[in-house]
Amino acid sequence: MSHGARVIRTGASSAGPAAPSASSGSDGDLMDGAYFRSCAGMLKVAQMIALLVGFISVNNSPWTNYSAYSYFQIVTMCDLVMILFFYIIHIFRVYRKLTCVSWPLAEFLHYLIGTILLLIASIVAASKSYNLTGLVAGATFGFLATILCVLSMWSSYKVSCVTQSTSK
Repeated sequence: MSHGARVIRTGASSAGPAAPSASSGSDGDLMDGAYFRSCAGMLKVAQMIALLVGFISVNNSPWTNYSAYSYFQIVTMCDLVMILFFYIIHIFRVYRKLTCVSWPLAEFLHYLIGTILLLIASIVAASKSYNLTGLVAGATFGFLATILCVLSMWSSYKVSCVTQSTSK
């Protein structure tokens, strides 16, 4: 007597809270509608918007230091593309089909490396802005995206430190 395939989500999955299979649809559904409204999905959208606004602000401003702002633009666009990639992975449930990849680990490493690079790029952009409003706005949105990435990493990959008692 078969009851159908069941999906088991771990606590490290960034796909959001586990929902009953009746409300999120069957395995045959193309898109995960619950991910649009989940905290992880909304954080990804907010990160993409902050990165895009930061990129456009810096791109439309007069530059005083080419290398600092081209680095900021490269980091913001690479981070935006990777966040969009993981967003699409979760929306279309690709993580269920490609089980050879550890998606939570891949996303965690992306957030770790991308957040560090984005923080460095935002610090460099802020220090070289020379009070030009577009460059200051770009650096500010870079810092906002950094905070959102840290928040997403913290909410998705909580690690609890529990001390173990040693009894002899």
